[in-house]
Amino acid sequence: MAEMKTMKPKKRFSVGYALLQKKQRSFIQCSLLNSAKARGIDLVRIDTDTPLVNQGPFDCVIHKLTSEDWKQQLTDYLVRNPSSVVIDSPDAITRLHNRISMLEVVSQIEDFICGDSETEAASVGIPKQIVIHQQDNLKEDLTCWTGGLKYPVIAKPLVADGSVKSHKMLLIFSKEGLEKLKPPTVLQEFVNHGGVIFKVYVVGEYVKCVRRKSLADISEERLRLGSLQGSVSFCQVSNMKSSVKNCDSYYKSLEDAEMPPMGLIRNVACGLRKAMKLHLFNFDVIRDTRVGNRYLVVDINYFPGYAKMPGYESVLTDFLWDVLTNEEARSFSNQKDKKEAAKVVDSVGGLVDEKGALPVLAVGMEEQDLLRV
Repeated sequence: MAEMKTMKPKKRFSVGYALLQKKQRSFIQCSLLNSAKARGIDLVRIDTDTPLVNQGPFDCVIHKLTSEDWKQQLTDYLVRNPSSVVIDSPDAITRLHNRISMLEVVSQIEDFICGDSETEAASVGIPKQIVIHQQDNLKEDLTCWTGGLKYPVIAKPLVADGSVKSHKMLLIFSKEGLEKLKPPTVLQEFVNHGGVIFKVYVVGEYVKCVRRKSLADISEERLRLGSLQGSVSFCQVSNMKSSVKNCDSYYKSLEDAEMPPMGLIRNVACGLRKAMKLHLFNFDVIRDTRVGNRYLVVDINYFPGYAKMPGYESVLTDFLWDVLTNEEARSFSNQKDKKEAAKVVDSVGGLVDEKGALPVLAVGMEEQDLLRV
């Protein structure tokens, strides 16, 4: 009687996640856990009160932490587990905590933005902005500062660390409105954009662009008549009450908004991903109504609220699967000694190819949703 061949058990992967409680509640949904589990991926919570080297081992670590202690923990962990992948570098993430350095990267990606027939007529930039570091500077009017700003302007805290304070913003119409500000503050020109903002989610090579309501346009007549004075505070429009979002008019105005050229969005996403060396982020884009084919990047966030993105479970699962099963990436790590492995996380946040980006391949996605970058 022939011996029955023993089936080799299918390898399961362990992905550790280190996230603050609020992010855990929104991101780690049962639907995501089940989607990953079905592909042989177990998502495991990392206890941030216990040294990382005493946990796992994990095939991959995803996180949204940037403290010096956490950086050292990642470095120590990679020395002991050189084949593990870390997404992404704390230093690369920290760049997005400053609203000036956050947008400076846009000027570095011009070579990625144009080059095909779909994008040659369009351009991408950032709004004019300046930083106010001292309270005394607020006693002067905009006309006294460099940068070419004029009212209205949006006042944002310089620090963008995801805290409640970092989301407190004001729309300033006159000099009187500057009195409420507490430096360091970024003053950014307000650009009429049809009341619609385009949120672009990036997960490795996957890109999804969606429409969201934004601040309404301000007419030149109202500004000229001086009927708008002082300042008005506003919350993130994306967090407006659900009752407002359920109105038919809300969705009708969004549906009427023309989407940006997908080629342009693809190129910007590709440029940002390579320049920032990040794989999980989103960026906000508006269309300058003064110049119809001019687009402005106004914000970039690391590890955004993916749960708001339709089908995020399959997108994140596919991304993790590609990272975990990419033999080229994993063999790269095995060839490095412990000293070199310790440097990886501090410089680019995981395993990198010669172009400075984690080699991942997007698979199993609908063509209309997948924009290869």
